[in-house]
Amino acid sequence: MRVNRCRTRIIGALAAGAVSCGAHAQLTQNLTIHPKALALGNAVTADPPGIMAIHYNPAGLTKLEDRQVEVNLMSIYLDNDADFHAPDGYNIFGIDGLETDPVTGEQRDPVANSHSHTNTVALYVPGFGLQKLPPGPALAPSGGVSINEPGSKLTFGNAFYMPMAAGFYREKEDPGRYQPKATALQRTTYLSPTVGYKVNDEWSVGAGVHLSHMGIAADQYMRAPNMLLGVAEVLQDAFNCESGDEPLAPWLALCGGNVGPWDDIGALSIDVQQTLSPTYSLGVMWEPTEWFSWGASYTSEADMNMKGQFAIEYTEDWSGFWQSVNSSILGAIGSAILSLPSGAPRESGNVSLNLTYPQHFQTGISVKVHPKLTLNVDLGWTDYSEWDALELKFDRNLEFLNAARILSPDNATPNTLRLPLGFKDQWNWAFGAEFHASSRLDLRAGVEIRDSVIPDDQRTIMAPFGGANLYSVGLGYRWDRDTQIDMNLSYLHSVEEIPADTSCNINCDGITNIIYNPYAGLDVKTSLRVVMAGLSFRTKF
Repeated sequence: MRVNRCRTRIIGALAAGAVSCGAHAQLTQNLTIHPKALALGNAVTADPPGIMAIHYNPAGLTKLEDRQVEVNLMSIYLDNDADFHAPDGYNIFGIDGLETDPVTGEQRDPVANSHSHTNTVALYVPGFGLQKLPPGPALAPSGGVSINEPGSKLTFGNAFYMPMAAGFYREKEDPGRYQPKATALQRTTYLSPTVGYKVNDEWSVGAGVHLSHMGIAADQYMRAPNMLLGVAEVLQDAFNCESGDEPLAPWLALCGGNVGPWDDIGALSIDVQQTLSPTYSLGVMWEPTEWFSWGASYTSEADMNMKGQFAIEYTEDWSGFWQSVNSSILGAIGSAILSLPSGAPRESGNVSLNLTYPQHFQTGISVKVHPKLTLNVDLGWTDYSEWDALELKFDRNLEFLNAARILSPDNATPNTLRLPLGFKDQWNWAFGAEFHASSRLDLRAGVEIRDSVIPDDQRTIMAPFGGANLYSVGLGYRWDRDTQIDMNLSYLHSVEEIPADTSCNINCDGITNIIYNPYAGLDVKTSLRVVMAGLSFRTKF
């Protein structure tokens, strides 16, 4: 039953790992949309940026005259690191002989005291799935058009952009490959018909419908450091399996393949998507004077039933071990009673994931405190409590779920798996300042305080996004009466320390843990740096 529990962890790990990028979206949202917004720390609800007001506050479309077109390009560079350290007294599961290598005297866990690093980006491309980009910065485009007929109170707009995007991939031998080797989450809004209406000189309102594609994919290697596999390795050593003898055959056969707590079990991949995921947005702006404005916007949630495929490719050792166990008398009896693994080299099929894209509310003010200086302040809320758990449903009964339902009847049936997450709502502050250097040039700076939505006992390296501040500078330049250029340079740094046995998504070693813990018993420290440089061009046509 313990190994069946490990197999439950494996597929749960991939689902949780793939979706973790989205679950940690507090840091992935609003990072690839508009240079002016980033330069002001995303404090733009009362001062929306051009056509991308469609996203930030649709009421802001009323500030655009005639016909305009906008093109944005964001360059993103990430540096993702993780360190794994065996703490003092490290003795995995308390089993003598497993804590150190008797030959070298060093920690037997090949990941212990090692460093993981990647700066390569992966994207989810609709129709093609996970795509690994060449080393170096990634480019995220966006753009839109707006139409305001002379004398009309209505302004119509439509835009293409990515409100949420995250992804990376590691080298094959990187120690972080178990969480995961490659992953991407992306929400792409391909149509967003929106209208803004100027009620009077003080009030404007707006509303829009956003049609989006949502895709999640991940590939990762699997291992399962747990007590049963530790016992299996000790027994294999005691039976001298390297000699090829089976001292307990035909009653019990354990030498069909080498298994242990630090041996790879196989590789797993998942790819789910929803091609049409609609939301709606509402916005309002109040401008009672030339020096003060207030704005508020709301974007609805989207309930999704994402569908796709999964596949598990097991190693020859893992499959051979269970084939050997099932060929013995006691193994066959145990398999019939407990639904032990059969030793199949591969499992695959269709899977669906119930997921809610969280609703978001933001409000803010913009105050011209001096003819040369404008200050913006925003407060935003995202409903991440919707991510209390992930619901996976498979198109067939799977053998590992038969045992999982015995161990955890509230979270598993023969063809479904529920993965608790426990994420929380969060209110975040954003601040921006704009210095009007001349009639053509504005200099900008901003900071956004992006608190983590992840409880301490749910942290992982799958998406190392904890609390962090976003720091930005930028400028706006009026090229001519019809053309506006905006630029930004932004920096974000997140550091998380996960002491051993504190997060049961990564490093717990208790026998009752039902979530995948590939770094059991290790201290883990993550560091994520993101640098973004953007350019926006908007003109009348």
